[in-house]
Amino acid sequence: MAEGSNGRRRFSDKWGKHELDVLAVLSSAFPQWLTSRQIAQRVKAYADSYGELADQAAKAAFAKQFQRDRAKLAAMGIAIESRQPEYSSKSEGQDFASYRLQLGDEPRIRLRFRPEDLPVLAAANYLARSMSMSSMPAHAQQQSHASRTAPRVPQTPIPGLGLDSIAPGLGTQHIPENLVKEVDSRRFAATVAIGSEHINVAYSDSDDLAMFVLEHPNSSVVSPPEAVAAYHRRLNAATQFQLADDSANPMTAKVRAQSIESGEPEEDEEPSSQKAHKKNAFQTGSEVDRRLRLMLFLSAHLGEEYSLPELAERFIGKPRNDDEMKKYVNTIHKDINTLTTVSDDGEMAGSQFFDIDWSLLDAEGIVSATNSLGLERLAGISPQYMSMLTASVNYLAHTQLLPEDQREQASDLYARLVKYVAPGQTPWLSLTGYELEPRCFDVVKDAIKRHALLNMEYRDGSGRVKRRLVAPSKIYADEGVYYAAMWTDVEQAAPDDLKDLVHKDMTLNKETGEPRIWQVLRIARIEEADIVEPTRPIDIPKVSVSELRKWITDTATPAVFITDQPHLDFIKTLADADVEPCGEGEKVHLYVQSDSWFVAFCIAHARHIVAVAPETLRTMMIARAERELSLSEQAAATEQER
Repeated sequence: MAEGSNGRRRFSDKWGKHELDVLAVLSSAFPQWLTSRQIAQRVKAYADSYGELADQAAKAAFAKQFQRDRAKLAAMGIAIESRQPEYSSKSEGQDFASYRLQLGDEPRIRLRFRPEDLPVLAAANYLARSMSMSSMPAHAQQQSHASRTAPRVPQTPIPGLGLDSIAPGLGTQHIPENLVKEVDSRRFAATVAIGSEHINVAYSDSDDLAMFVLEHPNSSVVSPPEAVAAYHRRLNAATQFQLADDSANPMTAKVRAQSIESGEPEEDEEPSSQKAHKKNAFQTGSEVDRRLRLMLFLSAHLGEEYSLPELAERFIGKPRNDDEMKKYVNTIHKDINTLTTVSDDGEMAGSQFFDIDWSLLDAEGIVSATNSLGLERLAGISPQYMSMLTASVNYLAHTQLLPEDQREQASDLYARLVKYVAPGQTPWLSLTGYELEPRCFDVVKDAIKRHALLNMEYRDGSGRVKRRLVAPSKIYADEGVYYAAMWTDVEQAAPDDLKDLVHKDMTLNKETGEPRIWQVLRIARIEEADIVEPTRPIDIPKVSVSELRKWITDTATPAVFITDQPHLDFIKTLADADVEPCGEGEKVHLYVQSDSWFVAFCIAHARHIVAVAPETLRTMMIARAERELSLSEQAAATEQER
C-alpha cells in the first residue's frame, strides 16, 4: 500500500495491470454479481490499497479508482454493468452496488477475415466507432434526451477489441489521413430522414447539417431534438431575409479559400475546449490495450498455436529489421507472462487468464493457451455493431474517402458481411460533404463503359426539371460531390424518335471562345436515366477536369449577401468572393453556378445573413424555407403517430 504525503492511502499500479485483474475477477465470477467490497477484496491492486473498505476515505478512493478503471475498459470495448445496491447484513449498514461483465443477450459473431481485408476493415471500424452514438434507435435517443453538446462518445461500449480478437493486426493498420481528418472534424451525429430511409449523419456544426439536409430534397432532421431545433432556427431566420443592395464597391477585399477552424459555437454546439480527443492514424493503443487485444485473441483461439514473431507482427506491427523484431518478440513474451500471473498467496487476485504450454513456448517460441476464464464470450462482433460496421464498409465502398483499389475491396467485404445482418437492419450513414454514389451513378458509369447515349431527366441549377439526350464521357469527384461531363453534340448518333431531346449549346464560352458543347452536371440531380444505343459511333474529344471547369464558370449568376457581423469563417470558404464593409457586417459579392446551391447555402447560414440579392433568389429562399418548415411539421407528426 502506498502512502501519500498527507498520510492517506493512494492507489498505486506501476505496471498498469489492475484493469486486467478487474476483468479476470469479474469473468471468473460470471454470471454472478460482485459487490464493491467483494471486488476490492479480490483484486490484488485494490486489496493492497483499500483493504476491506473499512473507512469512508477508503470507500471513496476505491469508488473513484474503480469507476476510472471501468471507464477505461468500456472505452476498450469491455463493459461492466451495475445494478441497484442490495442491503446485506454483512455490510454493516452500508449498501454496495453490484457489478458484472456485460455480455448481452445475443452471441457474438465470429468471421474469418483475409489479410487484404484488414486495411478496409480498420478504416470501417474507425468510421463505425465514430458513428456509434447514432447507432441507437431514434426513439431511444429521444427518450434519453441525448444532448448534442457532447462529442460523439458512444453510450455503449465500443466492441473494437472484440473485433480485434477475430481480426488480429487490425490495430496496426494505417488509416488514410484524409479519412481520419474528415471523420474527426465531424464531432456530432444526427438521424436524417431522406424519403423513407433514415441515415446517420456525422457533421461539424449546425450550419453543416442544415446544408446537408437542404441539398437532399425531401429530407428532414429526426433526432436529436437539439439538432431539429437548430435547423428550424435557420429556416425561420431565412423567411426574414431582406433584399440586399447589389451595387459593388470597387474597394473590396478578395477572399481566399483556406482551411479554417470552427467559429464561435452556437448555443447548442460544443465549446472548443470540450472537443473530442483526436485519434492518431495508427490505432496501436496503449500497453494495456495491446494486452487486452492479445488476451481476447487467445481466448477466441484456445488450443491453437501461434509463434511469438507472428503475434508480435499482428499486435505491435511489422518490424523494420531483426533487432526491432527481437524487441517486439520480447514485448509479446512479457505480455504472455503478465496474462498468466498468479498472486503471491495463490488466489485468483492476479490476471491468470490461461494455462500456457510453457515447454512449447520455451523450446520453439510457440504460444498455445488453454483454460480461459470464459473470456471467449467477449470475442467477436455483437449483432448491433455488425450492422454499423457493415454500413461503414458499404459507405466507404461508394465514396471518395478511400483509394479505388480499397473501394473495390470494400465492395467485396460488404458482400460477405451483409449475410450476417438481418434484412432491414443495416443502417445508412454519411459524412456531410461526402455524398454516396447517387442513385443514377451506376447507369451513368455503365453508359460511359458502353460508349452509349443517356436519356436523362434532371434538375438544373434553378431546380427546373428537364430531359436531354447526351453522351456521358467522364465521372469525377470535386470536394466530395460526384459530377458527370456530358457531350451534347450527339444529333448524328441519336435515334430518330429521340432527336428532339438533343440540345447542342452553340453559345460561346467566355473562357475558351469556343461553343459550349460540354454540359457538366452533378449526378445527384439526375432523377432518372436510361441507356440508349447510338446509331453510329460517337467521337468525344478527351478533356481534363480543369478544362471542364472552364465550361461552367461563365454561366454563373452574380449574387450578393449581407452579414450581421464581419470576419465570419464560413465566408472564407468561398473562393473568389469579394467582400466590402457594410454597416456592422460585410457585403459579399460572388458568382453562383447553381441557384439551388446558393439557396441552400444562405438558408444554412441564415443566423448570420440578413439580406440577399437578386430578388429572384431571395424569393426562392423564402419559399424553400417555408416549405421545409411545413415538411418538418408533417414529418414530426408522422413520427409521433408511429
